[in-house]
Amino acid sequence: MTNTLNVAVIQQRNSATVEDNLTKCLANIEQAAKQGAQLIVLQELHNSLYFCQQEDVDQFDLAETIPGPSTDKLGQLAAKLGVVIVSSLFEKRAEGLYHNTAVVFDTDGSMAGQYRKMHIPDDPGFYEKFYFTPGDQGFEPIETSLGKLGVMVCWDQWFPEGARLMAMAGAQLLIYPTAIGWDLFDEQDEQQRQLDAWITIQRSHAVANGVPVLSANRVGFEADPKATDAKHGIEFWGNSFITGPQGEFLAHAQHQDEEILHAQVNLSRSTDVRRIWPYLRDRRIDHYQDLTKLYRD
Repeated sequence: MTNTLNVAVIQQRNSATVEDNLTKCLANIEQAAKQGAQLIVLQELHNSLYFCQQEDVDQFDLAETIPGPSTDKLGQLAAKLGVVIVSSLFEKRAEGLYHNTAVVFDTDGSMAGQYRKMHIPDDPGFYEKFYFTPGDQGFEPIETSLGKLGVMVCWDQWFPEGARLMAMAGAQLLIYPTAIGWDLFDEQDEQQRQLDAWITIQRSHAVANGVPVLSANRVGFEADPKATDAKHGIEFWGNSFITGPQGEFLAHAQHQDEEILHAQVNLSRSTDVRRIWPYLRDRRIDHYQDLTKLYRD
């Protein structure tokens, strides 16, 4: 483990061509590494458009095995550059069994581990339960040569339980590949409230657990493939960011531009912060039993 890490988050637009999207990711990873990044995070489902706007069985053709073609290319690039890469793939585990899976590659190109998305949304424009089976690996950090990474995916970022369990298991960073945006039919004030809530909840995970947070989102408008109105779709709101262990912004991207976001993260600050804000010490686990219930009736 090193105390100081140069990290990068890649925020980009996607097209309908998988090969072009992956080529773009690989080029951005190379650029980030040239600029000094040791740990590079890609956005959720970076190989395609966000296909979950509709329930369409043909979209299962986008899924691939792990290992597979994308992991081969990403692993080779990680080894060539000597960097850790956090990717996000549509995994075909078996016929009829698919996951939204983050795969982490270590500096030697090996797969350090994977995380299958645990919380699966099912909302207008985000019909993920049709495509993804919830993860079965729990909230376990992934050990790399740079440290222990608490990798989760998008909808997971709204749940404090996942962040806490990752931190309790020793995660030194919380990392969220993401695909989230606005419905253009919402009022501007509502759009701003949604964005503010998304940023706030993730910064709160940094504060509550005393660890940095890296959040990678995409940008650009992606039309609903079955809509006739050009406004139907998702305007991905970007705003990828990196915080320190007190939720302080170290870097913050804009809402509409492609960007490689860089920051230097000092992991030893987590120790300092946890000494002055000892939340883990003061947890009352003897009174938290009801957290295992769905609801207290």
